[in-house]
Amino acid sequence: MTDPQMILGQARYGPVPENWRVFTKRRGKLSGFLHGTSHDPDPLLVITPEGAVEYANEHKPPAIVAFRELAGIELQVRGQSSSDSSMVSISVWIDLYYRDGRKAKWRSASFASDMRAVQGFIEAWGAYRAFSGR
Repeated sequence: MTDPQMILGQARYGPVPENWRVFTKRRGKLSGFLHGTSHDPDPLLVITPEGAVEYANEHKPPAIVAFRELAGIELQVRGQSSSDSSMVSISVWIDLYYRDGRKAKWRSASFASDMRAVQGFIEAWGAYRAFSGR
């Protein structure tokens, strides 16, 4: 995978290749103040044909998923509701199965409720598998 910092910089300041999916949002002033991140750049998730890189805040290193390290992925969905409510809370993530036998859970730190991010990740993984012959 290309240098993650370069990917984040290019996505932040543009332009980006057509086959990248870029997700960003403004960090709220109150939220940034309460979490001590008001001077941080805004959250950014970039999905490329080689993997995903996410910047959440300066307190965490960028989260990186390199597709070349994966043996497979599996979409997971869980719903919860209380007995006195008709509302269901849905939680979505992707289980990552690494070639070395490790298993990890991928859920965007900043875009967990944006299903387009999950869809973009799955689509990029599928394209990677198709074109890499793995």
